[in-house]
Amino acid sequence: MTRIARLLIAGRGEIARRIMRTAREMGIATVAVYAEPDADAPFVREADQAVSLRGTTSQETYLDIEKIIAAARRTEADAVHPGYGFLAENAGFARAVVDAGLTWVGPRAEAIATMGDKLAAKKLMTEANVPTLPSVRVARSVTKEVRKRAAKVGYPLLVKAASGGGGKGMRVVSDEAGLADAVSGARREAAAAFGDDTVFLERFLAGARHVEVQVFGDSHGNIVHCFERECSIQRRHQKIIEESPSPAVDDDLRRRLGEAAVEAARAVGYDNAGTVEFMLDKDGSFYFLEMNTRLQVEHPVTEEITGLDLVREQIKVAEGAPLSFRQEELRMDGHAIEARIYAEDPANDFLPATGRLIAWRPDPALPARFESGVEAGSEVSPYFDPMLAKVIVHGRDRSEAASRLATVLERLQMPGIVSNRDFLVNVLRHDAFIAADTTTDFIERHSPARERDVSEEQLRAAALAAALASQRARRAKARALATIPSGWRNNPSAMQQVRYLHRDEEVLTQYLRKGDGAFTYEVAGHSGEARVLRSEDGWTELEIDGVQQRLSVVSQGADHWVQSPAGEVRLVELPRFPERERERTAGGYLAPMPGRIVSVKVSAGQQVTAGEVLVIVEAMKMEHVITCAEDGIVTEVRVVADEQVEAGHVLLVVDTGKDES
Repeated sequence: MTRIARLLIAGRGEIARRIMRTAREMGIATVAVYAEPDADAPFVREADQAVSLRGTTSQETYLDIEKIIAAARRTEADAVHPGYGFLAENAGFARAVVDAGLTWVGPRAEAIATMGDKLAAKKLMTEANVPTLPSVRVARSVTKEVRKRAAKVGYPLLVKAASGGGGKGMRVVSDEAGLADAVSGARREAAAAFGDDTVFLERFLAGARHVEVQVFGDSHGNIVHCFERECSIQRRHQKIIEESPSPAVDDDLRRRLGEAAVEAARAVGYDNAGTVEFMLDKDGSFYFLEMNTRLQVEHPVTEEITGLDLVREQIKVAEGAPLSFRQEELRMDGHAIEARIYAEDPANDFLPATGRLIAWRPDPALPARFESGVEAGSEVSPYFDPMLAKVIVHGRDRSEAASRLATVLERLQMPGIVSNRDFLVNVLRHDAFIAADTTTDFIERHSPARERDVSEEQLRAAALAAALASQRARRAKARALATIPSGWRNNPSAMQQVRYLHRDEEVLTQYLRKGDGAFTYEVAGHSGEARVLRSEDGWTELEIDGVQQRLSVVSQGADHWVQSPAGEVRLVELPRFPERERERTAGGYLAPMPGRIVSVKVSAGQQVTAGEVLVIVEAMKMEHVITCAEDGIVTEVRVVADEQVEAGHVLLVVDTGKDES
C-alpha cells in the first residue's frame, strides 16, 4: 500500500478547507495552490504550505496543469486531490499526476475520460441497460445537419458542457432560432470554467426531479452506493439546495436507482468517489444524465445521514486500501439538507456580487455544519465562482431539518456582501418545499420571494438600533465631553434625527432620551417608548413598546446591517444635506457587475431593436447578456472585448429619439 504524507489540493475555497480538515485528522500535511486574488484566502493560510500560481484568471492558474505539477514537485508532495471544478474531471490532469510519480486521489484517468465524454458515457450506459435521454454532439459550429439532429432530439432541449458541471456551460433552448447563440455562449462558459469548450444537446425534461446517487469503488473490485440525494432546487441550472434522502424516492425506487448507479460504475471499472446523476420523471421513470467522476459539492448531506467521511475514504482508497464498509452495512439516519450561500443578488436576476465580507458569525447556539471558503474580511472577487459557503443541517426528519436550516441561515451574520441567504430561507419555508413539491422548475413555478419580508415592527427596531449604535460610536470618538450620554442636549425638547434608506423607502428616525436608558421615539410616523436594557459583545437588548429584542449592528460608512433572530436588515444612512446628483448618461447601458467584456455585438451608428443583444459580460465564470430595451441607434460604444469593467461602468449609449431631459 502507498502511504500519503503530503497532499497537494488542486482547488480553492471551501472544498480545499474541507479536504485539509480530514487530511490533518489523518496526519497528512497539506499544500495549497492559489491565484493572486486568493492570496489572503483562508484556505491558503490554513495549508501547511501554499504555492502561488502567478496569475489571476482560472486559465492562468487553477487550469494550468504544468504549474500545479511543478508546485507538487517543489513542495515534495506525494499526492494530489483535485477537489471539484477546474481540473477535477480532466483525464489529462490525472495522467499527468500519475506520470509525475504522484498518487492521484480520484478514479483512474481511463474512467474519467470515458465518463467525461458524456455522449460516449451515454452509449456505455445504454449497453449496461441504464435508461438514457436522447442527445447529440455539436460540431464546432451549428450546421444544417446539427439543426436537423437537434430537431430529432426535440425541443425544448439543453445545451450542455461535455466537461465539468455546476450549471456552467448550460443553456435551455426552446426553439431552433435560439440554438446558435446558446451553443456559442455555452462554449465560452465551458472553456472558461473547465478548459474545454465541447458541448452537446440533450432532451430537456420539464417538471422532473434531479436525483443523484453517490457511488464508491476501490481497486479491489468493490463498488457500493451510498443512497441518493435530491438536488432539484436550482437557479440557472445550478443547485442551491440539496437533501438526502429524496422525499420522492421510496424503498423500491431507491433499490432500483442504487442498482442502476452501481451498474454504471461497474461498467467503467470505477475506483473512487463518484456520482451518477439521473432525471426522475413524474411517472417514476428515471434517466441517466451523467457521471461526475469526483467528489460533489453536496457530499456533506450523504456524510450526515450515513456517518461516513467521504474524503477519508477517497484518500484510503487512493493509498490502495479496500473500502471500510460494505453495502449491507450502510444505513440512513434522519434527514440532511444543504444550502449554498452565493454572493449574488436574487432581486437582480441572481447577478453575481463582489465586495468585502465585514463579519462572518454563525450563531453558536444553533448546531449546524458550515463548509465555508470565507471569513470576516474576505474579499469576493469577480474571477471565480461566487459560492461563499455551504450550510448543512441534520434532523430527525425532513420538516425538522428544513426548519432548523432556515433558522440557522436567518441568524447567520454576514454583513458587507449581497447574498442569496434570504432567498434560501424563503425557499426552505415555502409551503411547496415543505410539501416536497421539489422539481427543477420549482423557482419558476412557485416564485419564492427574492428578498426578506421585513415587517414594520422589525424595521422600527432596526432603525432605532442603528441610530443608537451610530450615536455610541460618535461619542466614543469624541475628543471633548466624551462622558456625556449620547443624545444629550441643552434643549430637552430637541429630538435626534436620522434618515435611512431601506431598499427604495426613506425611513425617518427620531428619538429623545429621558434618562436611565429610556427614550421616546418616532420611526416612519410611528411613535412609542423604548429602553436600552444592556449592550455588550456587539449586541444591544432593547425594550420597544414593551417587547424585548436583541439586535446587533455592523456599520461601514453610511451602510448599517442590523441582525436580529428574524434576519438581517440593511439600512443606508442618508446625508443630512442634499448631495449633488451624479452625472447620468442618457440612453446609457451600464455594467450590472464587475466583470470582463466577452464581446460587443454592435457598433456606433448601428440601428438596434428591442431585445437585440448588445454586450456580453462575464463574471465569476458566468455570462450575462445585456439586451436592448428600446429601438434606437447606437451613438457610442465605450468598451472593447477582454476589457475589465467595474459595476456601473457605461458600456454603450443608445439614442431612442426620446427627450431624456
